[in-house]
Amino acid sequence: MSNKEVKVALKSAREAIRNKEYREALKHCKTVLKQEKNNYNAWVFIGLSAAELEQPDQAKGAYKKAIELEPNQLLAWQGLANLYEKSDQSEVREDLMDVYRKLLELYESSDKEKWYTACNKLVELYHQEKKYLEVAETWQKLIQMKQEEGADKAELHQLWRKMIRLLKDSTPNQDNKTQQALLTAFERAVDSVDTIPSDDHQRLYKDFIECLSKVPHEAARLEQACRDMMTMYPAATYPLEALCLHFIQLGTASEEALNCFSKLLEMDASSGPGIIGLGVKYLQEKKYKEAIQSLTEGLQKTVRCPTTWCYLAEAQVKIHDYNAAVLSCNQALKALGTCEGQNLRWKNPTLCLKAEALIKIGDADAAEEAIKTLEQIEDGSSNPSVLAFRGQAYLNKGLMDEALKISQELLLCHHDLAESHALHGLILYSQKSYEQAEISFLNAIERKAEIAEYHQSLGLTYWFMSEETKKNKGRAVTEFLKAAKLDSYMGSAFRYLGYYYRDIAGDKSRARGCFRKAFELDGTDEESGTAAVDLSMDLGDTEAALSILKKVTEKANPGTAKWAWLLRGLYYLRTGQPSLAVSDLQAAVRADPKDANCWESLGEAYLDRRSYLTALKSFRRASELNPDLVYSIYKAASIEQILGEYESAIATYQEILKNTKDYVPALKGLGECCLMLARSALDKYFDRK
Repeated sequence: MSNKEVKVALKSAREAIRNKEYREALKHCKTVLKQEKNNYNAWVFIGLSAAELEQPDQAKGAYKKAIELEPNQLLAWQGLANLYEKSDQSEVREDLMDVYRKLLELYESSDKEKWYTACNKLVELYHQEKKYLEVAETWQKLIQMKQEEGADKAELHQLWRKMIRLLKDSTPNQDNKTQQALLTAFERAVDSVDTIPSDDHQRLYKDFIECLSKVPHEAARLEQACRDMMTMYPAATYPLEALCLHFIQLGTASEEALNCFSKLLEMDASSGPGIIGLGVKYLQEKKYKEAIQSLTEGLQKTVRCPTTWCYLAEAQVKIHDYNAAVLSCNQALKALGTCEGQNLRWKNPTLCLKAEALIKIGDADAAEEAIKTLEQIEDGSSNPSVLAFRGQAYLNKGLMDEALKISQELLLCHHDLAESHALHGLILYSQKSYEQAEISFLNAIERKAEIAEYHQSLGLTYWFMSEETKKNKGRAVTEFLKAAKLDSYMGSAFRYLGYYYRDIAGDKSRARGCFRKAFELDGTDEESGTAAVDLSMDLGDTEAALSILKKVTEKANPGTAKWAWLLRGLYYLRTGQPSLAVSDLQAAVRADPKDANCWESLGEAYLDRRSYLTALKSFRRASELNPDLVYSIYKAASIEQILGEYESAIATYQEILKNTKDYVPALKGLGECCLMLARSALDKYFDRK
């Protein structure tokens, strides 16, 4: 076949393609290839025809052959791009990217419009595949070319904004280079807005600040952007809120931060970040209850600051509300688990705080959870403070060998650490080795005299060491006073001061004040509450006693606060108010249905109210729960006597007298019942029978 015939065949193939006669076109191309197997156009036409005949593999092979023959010719690359674009197979995406990159190279010097079209397609493909760095670099190249062509400000502004749209949703997952490209796009877009100030410019600035807040290492840039926006839009609260949140997440309470919190609250008293900032300020000032109130309110108004839960947990630990602190730590860890960047640095301290709260709760289940929590801390096995917590958790769980092992390791490797000596002291205290425990706690105090717990532990050591150290005002009491001064929320220090003033010093008034303070700090401390009520009664201050009991019973959930219901019920019983006594003693029984004393007291109240049958049931229940309660058995018999059930009463009295022969009330009751039966017999003419 001559060169002329090849040209004719190619022309026929082109004509067949134009007429959509693709099989005919393939025949003409094959004829050409028999003569010229490396004919570029023939391979391109085969690729095009095979693609239209839905033979993608043949089309792909033909285009690739053409590219192999002429790598810098456009037709085959364009055909291959069209072929891949029609495919829904994910594996061709990488190949399509390669094709677009080659087309950009070929179009760059020949056809700028087609270059822009191919560039847009490539960027969209990169975006779909989450190749954000490639998106940034390719789009920057497009903007650079537009700038070189002399594009106007408005067109460039829209290009920067599109770059922002392509990149901003993936900010936390980007590498530094991509993040910098995005921030540059924001800066260029912000500067090129047509009208400044304007609503559009303000919205864009807000998005820029939001983006900066997700990039941890751009703190200075974020602060400057917030200040610039505040200057430009002084009535807008957003930049101030963003700056406040930034300071809160940094964990700083600098003068600038405190000024921001105050200024934001002046502008908007209901602003969540402002209220949280106020809580942080209170926390710094050691106003823990006010801090808890503000932080809780702030959390209800904003979800943008997960570190608030950490501050709240810290304040709750400070006031010894350990159960609430554990819940706050759990919320913090849940929120931080979905966060990136600077929020992650809060994770280890929050885990430590949770473990500390669980250890302070003190029971075995909490200790088990504390151990699991400590295992989650990065490099915890090499951190002496974390090891000391672990040792305390083992001690609370009763794993003495494990606790001793950690204690010995800490004393060997970290002898100058107060926590090492404190842990050793706690172990010795639990073993009742008080003299040795004293030495350990003194060593801990020597290293950290400001820790209230060390003084409290030393005070307890003196308290149980001997009667001499217990009564020695310069030892146990001095340490309790120091603990109370260093930590005014430590209820146990006030409770032991109460014991001292009541049992040793004989100062009921001062003892009552200490017990009352202890109970105010810890509403679950029944011992202190009971002692405060009893001492108030002893001092003739019935009103104060009833005030304490009223506060407890008003807040109590059903089935709780038995001690308060019981004490008030007994008071009503003593003062001749049986109906009120019944109500309170029923609540006490609901709180502890197996307390025989509660049932006995309830029986007394029913009896005073002349509810004999219910009184009888109550006394019988008390004697079932505790067969040694002779009084309850006697009262049941006396009620049977009142109800005229003499034979049953006689049997009960006789049962009492079997075990307690000299129980006078039973002897008296038995005699009365026998006399009543005799009278009954006479009335029924049973004499001489």
